[in-house]
Amino acid sequence: MGKFPVADAELKSQLICRKCKTKNRVGAKKCRKCNYPFLRAKKITIVKK
Repeated sequence: MGKFPVADAELKSQLICRKCKTKNRVGAKKCRKCNYPFLRAKKITIVKK
């Protein structure tokens, strides 16, 4: 995890459109930009230095 756990939780709670790669809210059923129904969770890999 990163330095700020609150920020990490916020980043993990985003959904990404598989078509146009736009960020969406957690409860979204379709993309806010292109109305594509297939969304994925954001992949997070945080590396400590």
